Amino acid sequence: MKKYLMYSTLLTITLVVGVIYGFFIHRNHVFPYEVIKSSYVNLIYIVKANSYGPWAIGIYEGSTPFDLADPEDIANPVLTGKDVSDIDALFVADPFMLFKNGKYTIFFEVLNRETNQGDIGYAESIDGKHWEYRKVIIDEKFHLSYPYVFEWEDNYYLIPESNRDLSVRLYKAVSFPEKWEYVGNLLTGHNYMDPSIFRHNEKWWLFASNKNNDVLNLYYSSDLLGEWKSHPMNPIVKFDKNIARQGGRVIFHNDRLYRMAQDDFPHYGMQVFAFEITELTEKSYAEEIVSEKPLVNMTGKGWNAAGMHHVDLHKIGDKWVAVVDGKNR
Repeated sequence: MKKYLMYSTLLTITLVVGVIYGFFIHRNHVFPYEVIKSSYVNLIYIVKANSYGPWAIGIYEGSTPFDLADPEDIANPVLTGKDVSDIDALFVADPFMLFKNGKYTIFFEVLNRETNQGDIGYAESIDGKHWEYRKVIIDEKFHLSYPYVFEWEDNYYLIPESNRDLSVRLYKAVSFPEKWEYVGNLLTGHNYMDPSIFRHNEKWWLFASNKNNDVLNLYYSSDLLGEWKSHPMNPIVKFDKNIARQGGRVIFHNDRLYRMAQDDFPHYGMQVFAFEITELTEKSYAEEIVSEKPLVNMTGKGWNAAGMHHVDLHKIGDKWVAVVDGKNR
């Protein structure tokens, strides 16, 4: 009986001390708060994950690049992880589109649930409303995302984010859109996040962010596979998570250049703003925000309730079509 009372007392004391210490950890964020928090978030993420995960792909439209809306005749999201048929995918995100010969093709990140690694897949559509997933086309030993696809001199190229390889890698289509070959690295030595390439005034230009999402650098080259140089004004955005990370393709509209910037503070992938590039030379760079209103943002409900962090804009006919992604929680 005495041993029972002793064990009961010890158990009660242990529980009381544990509760008090747990409250102290939570309130003051001391060790092991971050470990517990991370484990809890991961557990909730797994428990709440539905069949296609948090990120999905949709289509927005507008009369200009700056008045985009969710069309009534398109059932967004048009692609989710559930549509991926060749691997077990948690989600799809970071879509880039090409419109050629009356056919739409989207390239995007496919997060492989088994490897927890991003691969590059694609889907096709005849009308831009109904999409058919095809397959994964690029699978490396490291994470890939943000497959920035573009056409140059009758060839198709693709630059994915490959920051874990400390590189900006260039791929060329051997047989578009299914077969691609690795051509070489444009840049090496750093964690280049969301590299975004475009051509202007007979030169190639490339934006890339850092892993903290608070710095944006600019590079340029006379040739796609030539020597790439760091812009002398780097970093062109410094310590600003609201605008430093790229959020999609650089576009031309009414003879003006615009870059897309995702807002990552206070939370990652909240919304996307557009900036007009007002000055761009080998020695100078300047930009200004187009509007205080984001191009796309979280809606509070549905497939994009908790965030939107990507916009790839294209002028098709008399309207602008944007392939976007959204987070449902």
